[in-house]
Amino acid sequence: MAKSPYSPPGSRREVRGALADALVGLAETPSDASLIDDLLQRIVQLTADLVAPVNYASVTRTREGAPTTVAVSSEIALAVDSAQYADQTGPCLDALDVGVPVAVPDIAATMAWPRFREAALGLGLRASLSIPLFAGAGVTVAALNLYGHDPDMMAPLTDRVWTAYDPERTAASDPPSSDPGTEELVSGLIEAFAVRAVIQQALGMIMHQRRSTAEEAYLILRVKAAETGRSLIETAASTRQHDDRPTPGS
Repeated sequence: MAKSPYSPPGSRREVRGALADALVGLAETPSDASLIDDLLQRIVQLTADLVAPVNYASVTRTREGAPTTVAVSSEIALAVDSAQYADQTGPCLDALDVGVPVAVPDIAATMAWPRFREAALGLGLRASLSIPLFAGAGVTVAALNLYGHDPDMMAPLTDRVWTAYDPERTAASDPPSSDPGTEELVSGLIEAFAVRAVIQQALGMIMHQRRSTAEEAYLILRVKAAETGRSLIETAASTRQHDDRPTPGS
C-alpha cells in the first residue's frame, strides 16, 4: 500500500513501519470502502508477527447485524471470538460497542464472560486486549482482538495502547516498551487519531457552512474527494486550510 504524502499536523508518530502505516491507512480510508477488510487482514497479521506479547490476533466486525470475525492470524483466536459471539457478550463485543479498549489482564479471574473465559483458558490464553479501530468516518468499524499466553507481557502492551486513547495518562506512568512491535502499534494508533482529528474538523466546518448533519457532511467530503481525485485526508486538510484563510478586509 502506498504511503500517504500527507502528514497530519499534531501527529506524534515516532516509529515508522508497515503496521503503523496500515493503521494510519485505515483511518484515512472511507468507512464503506471495499479496501477496509484487506487493511484489517494486514493489521491482524502484522500485529501477530511484530508485537511480542501477542500470540494470536483477530478482527471483529458487525455484518448483517451480527458480530463476525473477518480477519484472523490463527484458528485459536477464531475459537475464542466464536465463544463470545455464542454468549452474545465478551471483550471484543464491548470494544466494538463502546469504542474504547477492553482489557482482560487475568482471564482466569474474570467472572463477566463465562464462555470467553472457558474457551480462552482451554486454549492456554491468559490475557487479552480488544482495541476499537476506526476508518474515515471516524466511528468504530472493527475491534482488533489480541490474545496472549503471558499476562506479565500483555500488561505493558495494554498500558501503552491506553496512551493513544487517553493521552492524559501518557507521560511518566507509561514509559516506552522495550518491544519495538508494541511501540509501532501505539505509534500507528496515535497518528490514526491525528488523522481522524483533521477529518472531523473538516466535517465540522462543512456542517457549519451547509447546516448539514454529520452524515451529510461526510458524504459531501467523500464526493469532493472523488471529484478532485484526492484522498479523504488530503481533501479534509484542504477544506480546513481553506476555511482558515482570513476573509477579505479582516
